[in-house]
Amino acid sequence: MSSLAVHKAPSAAGATGAARSRPPLRGRVALVPTITLLLGAVYCLLPVAWVVIASTKSGRELFSTFTFLPGTGFADNIKDLSSYRDGVYWKWLGNSALYAGLGALLSTCVSAFSGYALATYRFRGRESMFNILLAGVLMPPIILAVPQYLLLAQANLTDSYWSVLLPQILSPYGVYLARIYAAAAVPGDVVEAGRMDGAGEWRIFTRIALPMMVPGLVTVFLFQFVAVWNNFLLPYIMLSDDERFPITLGLYTLLEQGSNQPALYTLVITGAFLAVIPLVALFLVVQQFWSLDLLSGAVKS
Repeated sequence: MSSLAVHKAPSAAGATGAARSRPPLRGRVALVPTITLLLGAVYCLLPVAWVVIASTKSGRELFSTFTFLPGTGFADNIKDLSSYRDGVYWKWLGNSALYAGLGALLSTCVSAFSGYALATYRFRGRESMFNILLAGVLMPPIILAVPQYLLLAQANLTDSYWSVLLPQILSPYGVYLARIYAAAAVPGDVVEAGRMDGAGEWRIFTRIALPMMVPGLVTVFLFQFVAVWNNFLLPYIMLSDDERFPITLGLYTLLEQGSNQPALYTLVITGAFLAVIPLVALFLVVQQFWSLDLLSGAVKS
């Protein structure tokens, strides 16, 4: 019996050493989401990298050089883009800034009022109203585009800036986010304390609730800005005057003309690259507002 135990001891020790040499199961499982995120990042960033590199190529280099080899025509592409139809590209870019900036700002204000009211006040039909908003989140925009066109046509507002701005003001998803964030970030005790101190509802909202909701409202603004900036279907239906086109619709018209004039392809690619820069800059600017530190609220432990 003793000799058998002696012979088994080295094998057990070897098994223990082999188990120690292997990475733990938890560590191996943790690599799966990391690798998935890296693959997703490559999938999303590869087209952006192609646009950045292709915008540096001249028309001849675009079809004759390696895909990811930078070119020498970036300055000439910007010059040609600026001179195309007396700089209509910059008009399109300004229109997009107007639609996205003003539309996202108004939508954020409406979402803040609505979300705070749905989260704070108790009134008949509140949950039914919120459920209707959730149904609006699930509604594809293409279903609403034609009815919106017919309504604005009755008001003689089609082919105007208002025809693109007005449908963007009410965002069901923005109201949903604002309500969820207001319910989590604005304690009911703080609201009641403000009322006991004699503050009115407007003062409580602007001085107490609104500062607490800033990170959530910044998120609403960013999502709505990106959605309006990238919107194509609504301007395509509403607008006929290309002087009011946003950048998405303007580049689409350039791309259509590129089938007959291949030289316009470089303008489309360069314009697409320049159109991404404001979105990247906006993301970098609003990062400072995404502070979720628990000590930055009104209630401190």
